[in-house]
Amino acid sequence: MIEQGQNLPAATLSQLTDEGMVEHQVTELFADKTVALFALPGAFTPTCSAAHLPGYVVLADQLKAKGVDIIACVSVNDAFVMKAWGEAHNASELMMLGDGDASFTQSVGLEMDTASFGGVRSQRYAMIIKNGVVTQLNVEAPKTFEVSKAEALLAAL
Repeated sequence: MIEQGQNLPAATLSQLTDEGMVEHQVTELFADKTVALFALPGAFTPTCSAAHLPGYVVLADQLKAKGVDIIACVSVNDAFVMKAWGEAHNASELMMLGDGDASFTQSVGLEMDTASFGGVRSQRYAMIIKNGVVTQLNVEAPKTFEVSKAEALLAAL
């Protein structure tokens, strides 16, 4: 698992924009920026939709006021699902990034096998990234939702 003080590995995340599909190289996208990144098991799932994503939508302005350039939501879903989920939650201030093949999730060592739920998915976590380096990493224990909340990340800034 990636640790605080380490650089993010090279990986690609997808975003469906109004102009079309964009494949972001993580190292380029997050270079020279402060990023609040949170990841979760799946779009349109109960805790993710009821609490995790909405918390970041509500606190987006406060996160940006603390110096965050990008608020990124990552899930092992395709970019089409991530765009629809973001639109359903008015997440216009967030980058909704798909990790369709779980390559980013696996490269940071934060995958979990959910078997029949959806196979390989992301653990629930949040991190602060400064110029590509993880400066804060909050990984949830299984079946909990405390340390990756928007409020917890805001308090860490």
